[in-house]
Formats: sequence, structure tokens, C-alpha cells
Amino acid sequence: MNFPWICSAEDLAALVEEAGFLPFFKNEIEGFSIEEHTPPALWWGGEQWGPWDWKGPVIQAAHCAYGKFYRGKAMYISSKFFPDFCNYRRNGYDYDARMDEGLVRRRDVGVMQALAEVPLLVSKDLKARTCFTKESRAAFDGIMTHLQMTGYVNIADFSYPLDKTGKPYGWGLAVYTTPEAFFGEDFLSRVYRTTPEASGEAIFSHLQTLLPYATFARLRGVLGDLG
Repeated sequence: MNFPWICSAEDLAALVEEAGFLPFFKNEIEGFSIEEHTPPALWWGGEQWGPWDWKGPVIQAAHCAYGKFYRGKAMYISSKFFPDFCNYRRNGYDYDARMDEGLVRRRDVGVMQALAEVPLLVSKDLKARTCFTKESRAAFDGIMTHLQMTGYVNIADFSYPLDKTGKPYGWGLAVYTTPEAFFGEDFLSRVYRTTPEASGEAIFSHLQTLLPYATFARLRGVLGDLG
């Protein structure tokens, strides 16, 4: 696939839909990132808004998944492929089944319980509900990365402070949710309609078509490991 230049949130949303998988940052597969296809003036900010600011609008416009899905770094995944991604990364387990089998990490449970009670939580509120402090920020970030990488948590939007004129500014705070809450009631039936291995094969086949020049090992890196 020839990736086009990304000059607007609309361009980015359309590319997420077309590509299915789109990492935010430059990575080991050349040309497979938003960073490499954004004009420098937009990537580095300034007066014009760019990919850093478009994250929330793109999530809403494309109704896609966004989170740390690729080697612990940010990636968009379209609604078409995210169920297979979750099935593969979860290894066929929803979170309750994983708990019943004793396969969860104890430090992840509080986060998942909080999101079950309140399906949309800004990061600072999620930290407060799970008793994380400024001193334990690294632990919180590690937990959230793990839950995103294993397909149990995604980012639904970003929350920004407002200036006196009502305009957003600064770095947005992630609004966390679960795929089940974000995509709706039929999500589980779409996730577990086949085996994790079959979901992995479907994703890998798509990536081969999307990135025919990438090596087997690097494409496997996008797919990741069974959870």
C-alpha cells in the first residue's frame, strides 16, 4: 500500500479505516507510521493542529481503537480488525474467564473493577479510584500498557483543560474504557466467533497484503504474542 500524506484529522481517520493498523510512531517497518507521513510543520505542532491533537476526533470519526497495542506504543486499529486483535491477544479469554482460571495479575484487577463500575474514566480519576499516587505513576503506566497490549483496555478519547475562552490546551489526558463498553453489545460475539489462532492468521494475512516488503519477523512483531 502507498501511504498518503496526512494533512488533517479526516485524512488520518480515512487512513486508519483503509490500513486497519496504523502505528503512531516510526518503527522497524519503514513507512508504517503516522510520523513518517505527516508534514513536519504539523507533526511538531505550533499554530497548526496535528496528529497529537487529532487523536480524540479520529477515534470518534472512525470509531476505531486507539492505545498502546504495538510493542507498548500507540497504534490505531480499525473496528474491522480490532475484534480479531482482541481475540488473539486475549487468547480467547474474556476478563472474567481469565480471572476464573487464575490467569490475571493481581495489580491489574483494581483497574478492571473500576472500569466495570464506571466505563469511561479519565486517567487522573482512574488513578484516584485505584489509589495510585504521583509516586506510583510508573506502576500505573505499566499496568495500563499491559492491559492495552492484552486487548482488555483501550482509549476512548482525550480530555483537555480549557482556557478562559473555552479553548482546549496542553496535553490531553487519556479517557480509558474497555472494548466491550466502547464498541457495544455485539463486540463479544465478534471477538470470540473463531479461534485465537484463526484471528491471528487473518491479521497476519492482512498485514502481508498491506506491507508486502516487510519481513515475516517484523510482521509478527505487529501481531504480537498470544496472551
